[in-house]
Amino acid sequence: MPRRAAVPVLAAVVVTVFAWASAFVAIRAVGADLSPGALALGRLLVGTAALGLLLAAAGRPWVAPTRREWGLLAVCGVGWFGVYNVALNAAEQHLDAGTTAMLVNVGPILIAVLAGLLLGEGFPRWLVAGLAVAFTGVLLIGLATRGAEADVLGVVLCLVAAVTYAAGVVAQKPVLRRLPPLQVTATACAIGALCCLPWAGSLVAELGTASPGSVAGLVYLGVVPTALAFSTWAYALARTDAGRLGVTTYLVPPLVVLMGWLLLDEVPAALAVAGGAVCLAGVALSRLRPAARRPDPEVRRAAASV
Repeated sequence: MPRRAAVPVLAAVVVTVFAWASAFVAIRAVGADLSPGALALGRLLVGTAALGLLLAAAGRPWVAPTRREWGLLAVCGVGWFGVYNVALNAAEQHLDAGTTAMLVNVGPILIAVLAGLLLGEGFPRWLVAGLAVAFTGVLLIGLATRGAEADVLGVVLCLVAAVTYAAGVVAQKPVLRRLPPLQVTATACAIGALCCLPWAGSLVAELGTASPGSVAGLVYLGVVPTALAFSTWAYALARTDAGRLGVTTYLVPPLVVLMGWLLLDEVPAALAVAGGAVCLAGVALSRLRPAARRPDPEVRRAAASV
């Protein structure tokens, strides 16, 4: 990618990482007033409205998706925007923001697995080694939270969120080859909102008793981590491969821990921190590539003499 073209992609990645890190803290902060399903619906409704305004301002014609693209958009919308948000919100009822972010960011490994199974990318040895290391990290986080059944449930919910996140990215990538990123994001967000409509009654009731800060937090989650960050993610994903882009999300957990400490006065248990570090190390290990073998000197001399 030319350096000039890489600058806006880098800017999009920076916005995405910081916005998604702030989402973990915001969800934790408003969780006392808004239940997981209601929060997911409210966030997605705000996000859909904001994305609709962005689409109207962009003034680009609607590109009709094919039947296959509609199917992939459904996987992305139902999984990543719908199930992911409900599971993530529920997980943060049981775990602190930093530990939640660490567990959810096993997602890039799952992306590699799905790409190997569904996209024919195979399973290089570094990927297998990374999977083993990351699984060890998940076990450590599970041990750190074994004192209460609710905490174990939080770990399971985080893994559900990680799986749906990975499925959403793998489904989104092929669609971005033809459809505009903003249209893809808006469509998937609207599909996710439709999936969360069963919590409409809860949302109305809880907004009536929620504090102004929680309502503001809901609006923030819909506008910044959803409408803005998912759009910048789609922009970057359309211009680079999913594996390389997934590496950038490794910055999210330490940012969440820092934000949680500064804003919520919470720090994960030491063993959970260690487990999260092992998870991230496993993900990084899975992205390594074997060094290219240098040609034999005799082969080089023979080639030079031709």
